Order: sequence, then C-alpha cells, then structure tokens
Amino acid sequence: MAPHDLRRAYKRPAISDQQRRRELSLKRQEQGRHDAQLQARRLASTLLSLPPEHEQPSEPEPEPEPELELGSSSKESDSDFEFDLRNASKLRGTEGRKWFARQLMLPEWMIDVPHRLPHDWYVFARPSGKRCFVVSSDGTTISRQRNGTVLHRFPSALPNGARTRDGSGSAQSYSILDCIFHEMDQTYYVIDMVCWRGYSLYDCTAEFRFFWLNSKLAETGACEPPSHYHKYRFSLVPVHTCDQSGLHAAYAGGVPYVKDGLLFYNKHAHYQPGNTPLALVWKDENCSQYVIDTDNKGQVPSHQQVVLELQDDGKVTTSDDPPVVFSCLDLDFIQKSGLHSGNLLRFAIGDGGLSVVDGKLEKADLHYLGKSNRARAFADSYSKVMFQNMVRGSPLKIDDLVASINTPDDEGNRPDVDMVG
Repeated sequence: MAPHDLRRAYKRPAISDQQRRRELSLKRQEQGRHDAQLQARRLASTLLSLPPEHEQPSEPEPEPEPELELGSSSKESDSDFEFDLRNASKLRGTEGRKWFARQLMLPEWMIDVPHRLPHDWYVFARPSGKRCFVVSSDGTTISRQRNGTVLHRFPSALPNGARTRDGSGSAQSYSILDCIFHEMDQTYYVIDMVCWRGYSLYDCTAEFRFFWLNSKLAETGACEPPSHYHKYRFSLVPVHTCDQSGLHAAYAGGVPYVKDGLLFYNKHAHYQPGNTPLALVWKDENCSQYVIDTDNKGQVPSHQQVVLELQDDGKVTTSDDPPVVFSCLDLDFIQKSGLHSGNLLRFAIGDGGLSVVDGKLEKADLHYLGKSNRARAFADSYSKVMFQNMVRGSPLKIDDLVASINTPDDEGNRPDVDMVG
C-alpha cells in the first residue's frame, strides 16, 4: 500500500449502480421491517428439523410439517415473511440449495469503492473455508452449509448446545451464528450473529451485532479448546474500522487462519438474507489464493467464464434481484440442446467482451459452453462477473482503497466520482 500517495490518476467509468443500491438498501431496511423474532425462530426450527441427508428422494412423497417450532404461537402469520421457513423442509435438490443460500447474508463483489469508508464501514480478513449456519438448541449443535447439508452435528459450549451433566438451559433457547469452518485448524470462525439465546438480531445494525458477538461468545467458553462437551473450537475474527490503519491490519496483518480476501460490512446494515450491497468482498493475489476463477481442472481459462440462468423467454440472467440480462438464446437452439427454464448455463466471454454504458450492461459477447455443475444453486451475480472482468484487465487495487480513505469527505462524496483510481 502507498498511504502517502493521494494522487487521483483517473476516474474509472461507471460499471454499476452499486453505490445507488447501497443507499436504497439502507432506506429500505428502515421502511419495512420483518418480524425478526419469528423469522429467527423459524430458521432455527428448520435448520434443526431437516433430515440429515437433505437429498432428493427417488420417489417424492408428501412430508409432514416440521414438528419443532421452538415456541411459536398460532397467532403468528406467515404472510408477513418473504421466506416461508416452515415449508423449507419439503425442499430438495436445487430448490433446497437455493433456499438455504438465501438465508445467509451474501456479500456482493466490490466493483466500486463505497463512499465514507473510514466512517461507515468495517473490514476484516475473510477466513478460507466452508460458509455455514451453526444453530444450538435443546442440547445439541448443528452446522449446515449453504446447500442445506449437515456439515457437523456435535456438542458445543454454545448456549444449550450440549447435554451436559447439570442439564442447564431452556429447551426453548436457541442461538444462530454465521460462520466459516476452517479445515486446517478445525475451527468455526464466527463472522456474524443472527440470534442469541432466542433474541433475534436480524434488525440490529452490524455495529451492534459485532459488539454483541464480542461480548457474549467468550462468556460461554465456546472459544476454549475442544473437550468432551465441546467438540469444535469457535473463534472471533478481528474486525477493524475501515480507516487507514484498520485496512492495513486486515490486509497485511497476521491471523491464525488462511485468508480468502477481505470482507467489508456497512456499520448500519441489518442482517439481510440474500445478496446485499451493504456487505462486500474484495480480493487480490496478496490476500487470497483464489482471485481469478478457474475451470473444473483448476486452470485459469484463456477467456472469462460466467454462469447464467436460462429464463422462460430464452434470456440468460444473473442471480441478482432484479436479474441482469446478458443475452437471449435462440429458441431453436434451446430445444435442440435439450435446455429448460431454470438451467444454469456456462458461457465464455469472447473477444468482444462486455459493453457497459452509464453503469448498465448493454452487450455481452457470450459463447455457450454447456450446463453448469449440478451442485450449483445460483447463477453468478452481476458484481462477480464485473469483478472477475476487472481482475483480468484493470483491477481495483489496494492502493485505490487507501486513496479513497485519504480523500476528504466533501470530495469523496461527490456524485460524479464513481471510483478512486
């Protein structure tokens, strides 16, 4: 990094409306709040009550409603929710993977530098590993990956996470943590807290959630070495205010895990299931082994590859809401290739590249390669496609982030400044 260099060599052309969507997301979370307590309870219920395998049966059969409701009331209505958590146990295959992936708060890729980084954002080094929910309740602890499969079922020192000799803990008490399981040291690194002892944190700011996480987790003994009633160790990640020293600590400082890029969280953001521009991921070769996407052989392809979802009208789109249309396939080609709506398709971006005008995609030179891996739940997001495209040509560098931090607020917040370069 070069903290002394305040030059602004050029302004990058706008390639997205990410900043505008950040502002809209902050406004939207204030205008419409879910019943966060009920949402947390039903998520915990579903995470605990799904069958261990969570696989598609050969002969689908009707399934009963989950029995475990963790103290829900008959007066509570499902109509208040975007996510029908109680019906999730019926989902299998792709639909199940999509449902679970949407319960996690998924960061967008940083393709422009947010305004007011040192004032409104946290930064921390993301541990390399498997992203998962960890829920503790009724004397057991379960971790589930993004596709809903059980990673581990184990006793833990989390609240009501083990059947200890003293039998302490209410059967109605449950906690949900957003974690990354790091294989090398068999540790769950906690990056966020969704619920604690039955208290929902969905509608709490990241600033409060991180404070609560730091205050409460160590009290339980979950950060202690493994023992009979505590099979896996939990650990906090160092979270920094995104000023010059905080960014340097996250980027270059030592941590007990393998880094896989940097995560940026807006201090005012609530825990929003699904993709959100209020959480961002950024990578370069100094803080991640995986900057440029590789093919199924682990090699970097000569042309960038993207995965898009086929729609009923032949359009191929990203996983964003609303989706971004990249192209439209000929209906005869769709029929001859045996493709169907909902299929995830892999394309290479040809020499014509991507054409972006005023932050909007106008044209993409796509070449069809085939269907994507069946294990995938989603198409690529627009921000991922653009980040990968930038990495191959004009990457957003750590010095760009430092320059943004060193830019005076009145200059950095001018609407015509799209990105510091």
